[in-house]
Amino acid sequence: MTNATMGEMEGLKAQLKKIWTAGDYDRFSRFMESSAREFYERLTIAPGSQLLDVGCGSGQLALMAAKDGIKVTGVDIAGNLVQRAQVRAQAEGLMAQFQEADAELLPFGDASFDVVVSLIGAMFAPRPELVARELLRVCVPGGTIAMANWTPQGFVGRMFKAVSKFIAPSGMPAPVLWGDEPTVRERLGHGLSHLNLARREYLFSYPFPPSEVVEFFRLYYGPMNRAFAPLDDEGQARLRQELESLWGAHNQAGPDCTAVYAEYLEVIGIRGEW
Repeated sequence: MTNATMGEMEGLKAQLKKIWTAGDYDRFSRFMESSAREFYERLTIAPGSQLLDVGCGSGQLALMAAKDGIKVTGVDIAGNLVQRAQVRAQAEGLMAQFQEADAELLPFGDASFDVVVSLIGAMFAPRPELVARELLRVCVPGGTIAMANWTPQGFVGRMFKAVSKFIAPSGMPAPVLWGDEPTVRERLGHGLSHLNLARREYLFSYPFPPSEVVEFFRLYYGPMNRAFAPLDDEGQARLRQELESLWGAHNQAGPDCTAVYAEYLEVIGIRGEW
């Protein structure tokens, strides 16, 4: 992406924004709370810390932190999601601020946050070298940078492979490279004094069978919504069958409900000195 013109990049960003504003990510993310909390609770965050959630969606992780008295700011490329996150925070009386912003150009000064996190968010920005620079830049020396990123070989990586031909912008690096250990070390390692990488499992649990899970994703998950949208009836039927087979093969629950474990790479680092 380094050779993309400004016009090409603007077009790509518009395309990505269209993907992530589609569907209803707030509704979609409510079924992902348990593993998000497990990720959050493995972080050591002192009371009163300033936390930035990059790619915050509708506030899933940010609101957990706000409930613990953490001073939270959340940013996302999708304006409708940050609006929803702000509504949720106000409804619960939480001190959290949300704004539309790009992970590749964060609107904050150097060393503004004690903790910088991204739960399945910043990995989807098209220029990972800029994302890495920004995550490091806004974190205080000695602060924590934490990410959860789908792995290429995990369940979601395989699902993305099925739909990427419909939605992946030309020339954009695969987002799941953020789930590859050597790649993460190359992107972030120079700015960290310590880096711990661990493969974890994220639980997708639904009280309905895999066929209905695929329809749920089609309706509410932006990338899946956009993958189905341009296809004719035959194309939609083929994609649906492929996805239903994938979910069915990995389902660890009974025929009337769904439980699938998706591997992700947990990234927890300590920002080095300037």
